[in-house]
Amino acid sequence: MIQTHSVLALIPARGGSKGLPHKNIKSIAGKPMIAWTIEAATQSQYIDRIIISSDDTETIKIAKQFGCEAPFVRPPHLAQDNSPTIDAVVHALDNLPHYDMVVLLQPTSPLRNTEDIDNAINTLITANANSCVSVTEPDKSPYWMFTINKKGAIRPLLNQELSNKPRQQLPLIQVLNGAIYIIKTQSLKTNPALITHDTVPYMMSKERSIDVDDNLDMKLAEFLLQQQLDKQHKHYASI
Repeated sequence: MIQTHSVLALIPARGGSKGLPHKNIKSIAGKPMIAWTIEAATQSQYIDRIIISSDDTETIKIAKQFGCEAPFVRPPHLAQDNSPTIDAVVHALDNLPHYDMVVLLQPTSPLRNTEDIDNAINTLITANANSCVSVTEPDKSPYWMFTINKKGAIRPLLNQELSNKPRQQLPLIQVLNGAIYIIKTQSLKTNPALITHDTVPYMMSKERSIDVDDNLDMKLAEFLLQQQLDKQHKHYASI
């Protein structure tokens, strides 16, 4: 709880994934990927309850082993490749309606930590906003991106004048990293969306913004997580 707001953490983890089958429970740096998110949420000073929304029995079983609750099984029609995440959020809150705020934590962001979660919640409260999302700086500015016309020539995607400017002179850009979505449940009742007109950003570093979608993402995330573990082991060994 933060101030008078009760906080529900929701981890969406459907069983299907075409790019990386069963990626939510694949082992990464010594534990199932979903475990990194559960452990980060468990240490939050504001989250009151952590639940999983999944259609997959094996994923639910593993989530429970790491202390996550599974008060329901997500219906199959809400767990398809094209199923909007917001529908899973609404379904969860229909089953658990007595929370003021829901924190959506995708398990494919294993490098997002407890500090990120609590800072994002604080960002929403401080701004008195209805929702907050985590963002990061993109590798390339969209002002340097191009489309290809019917003749096969490239054309600037956005403003042509800006496409010739150096990075320092371009507008500041952030991109959603998928790690944290927070929204007040009262707002969801009137507008079932994760991003609204008054959504505020919480900035995260690129290193903690890895969103695992394929094997290359998995290898990069595992490398960074293993680095973290090695630093922790060295620290404790020196005490």
